[in-house]
Amino acid sequence: MTLIGAVLGFTSMEGRPQKHLALIIARELASQLATATFIADTAGDLVFYNEAAEEILGRTFAEAGTMSAEGWTSQFRLEDLDGAAMPLERMPAGVALLERRPAHGKLWMTGLDGERRLISVTAVPLFAAGTEFVGIVALFWQSTVDDA
Repeated sequence: MTLIGAVLGFTSMEGRPQKHLALIIARELASQLATATFIADTAGDLVFYNEAAEEILGRTFAEAGTMSAEGWTSQFRLEDLDGAAMPLERMPAGVALLERRPAHGKLWMTGLDGERRLISVTAVPLFAAGTEFVGIVALFWQSTVDDA
């Protein structure tokens, strides 16, 4: 820490990974949206989900906290429309993360409250400075089987 930082009372960030500015801005945007939004970093670690997502995921972000990609893919039971377990690489958020391209789909999700819900998910990779991949943003909502 610099002398100026110490004088101003800033705490050291040493040992704590700093989030990319684009993720911080995405989190701020998500907190203002009425659509459920989930944000993960380049490793797939959950960074944030908003209040609208809390209703669908079955727990507040404050209660769930950050978690690894393995954590959220196992915590939220995800299945295809036929009820088969959905691996990360087939989930819209997984496609955005692993292939770094937008993806959309419907799937069954059992939230942390034990409720099984049909959801539609649109996930996009988040880039900064052109080609610098910084994470993903997934928007999702409860759906019906009849939705187009």
